[in-house]
Amino acid sequence: MRTIHLFVLAIAFSSAWLLPSCATTEQTPTASAAGTARITVLYDAFGKDATMTKDWGYAALVEINGKRILFDTGDDPAILAKNVKAKVVDLTKLDFVVLSHRHSDHVGGFSYLLSVNPKVKIYAPKEGFGIFGSDLPSKFYRKDESLPAEMRYYNGAPPEIMRFGTVFPGANIQLIDKTTEVAPGITLIALVSDAPGTKELKELSLAINTPDGIVLVVGCSHPGIETIVAEAAKINPHIHLIAGGFHLVVAQDAAIEKAATSLHDTYKVDYIAPGHCTGEPTFAAMRRMFRDRYLYAGLGTTLDVGANPRVTSDRRSTTVADESDLRSYRALLARSDALTDSELKEVRLARPQ
Repeated sequence: MRTIHLFVLAIAFSSAWLLPSCATTEQTPTASAAGTARITVLYDAFGKDATMTKDWGYAALVEINGKRILFDTGDDPAILAKNVKAKVVDLTKLDFVVLSHRHSDHVGGFSYLLSVNPKVKIYAPKEGFGIFGSDLPSKFYRKDESLPAEMRYYNGAPPEIMRFGTVFPGANIQLIDKTTEVAPGITLIALVSDAPGTKELKELSLAINTPDGIVLVVGCSHPGIETIVAEAAKINPHIHLIAGGFHLVVAQDAAIEKAATSLHDTYKVDYIAPGHCTGEPTFAAMRRMFRDRYLYAGLGTTLDVGANPRVTSDRRSTTVADESDLRSYRALLARSDALTDSELKEVRLARPQ
C-alpha cells in the first residue's frame, strides 16, 4: 500500500510541475469553481463507489455559479474524512458551508471540517438555545421588580441582547432566521417543520438561480419537499433540478404518490436526484414518474447540473482533479501514512527536472 501511495504522490507532483499556470500563488475558492456546475455526493447510505464508506447521513460538495459550497457534513467525522479523501476533494478551498439543520446525521462530521478549515464561513439555522449558538432579547422572560436583586436574573439589569453559546466554539457560524440571498443568485431558504416529531425544527435549503432555472439542494426536507419547492419557485418558477433528501423514508404510498405528482405536474421540475432520507419506495415512485429525468445520486456520484443534467462519474479520477485538490490529497496521504523523510525524498526525485 505504501508503494501505491508513493506512486500516486509521484503522479501528483508531476501534474503540479506540468501545470505552471496553476502557479504557486493561492487562488480564492471561486477561481477553481468558476467553470464548473456540479454536485458531488460525499455522504450517503447507498452508492457504487467501493472506495467510499456508506453511512446514514448526507453531505455534498456543490460547485456552481463560481462557488464551492459544502452542504452538510454527514454523521461521522472519520467517514467524512475517508470519503473526502476518496473523491480528492479539498475542503480547505470552500467559499462557505451550509448546515441544513441540527440533526446529527447532517452535522456529525463537522469536527473534521473544522480540523482542516477552522475559519470557513458556516451558515446554520437560527434557533433559540440552538446547538449553533443563538441570541434573544432579554425581554423574552417575565420580570418581577418586587424581588431583591440577588433573586433576579443579572441582578435585575440583564443585557439588552442575551447571547448563548454553541457546541462548536470558535467556529465562524452565521445564523439565518429568514430566507436570505447569501451570494448573487444563491439563496438559503429558511423554513420550519410542522410535522409530528420535528415540529418547530428549523431547516435551510440551498437554492441557486441559474440560466437553466433553480438548482435546489435539500438536506432532509422536514418542512416538506413541496413546501420547500414552493418557496424556491418564488425566486424562479422554473425548477431545474432537486437533489438531496426528501424525507419520505417512512411515508406511505399515497403520500409518496402525492409528492411525486406534485413535483412532476404542479411544479414541473425538470430533473430530480434524490438521496438520503427520500426512501426506497420513493426512489422507485420518482423513477417511474420522471423516467430518464430521474438521476441516480448515490454516494460518490458526481452530477453535471448544466442545461442537461447527467451523471458524469461514480468515482472521480485524480487525473482530472484540480491542482488545489491534488495538494490536499498529497497532504492527507502524507499524514495518514506517516511517510518518512527518505520516502518523501524519493517522491521529490520522481518529479520531472
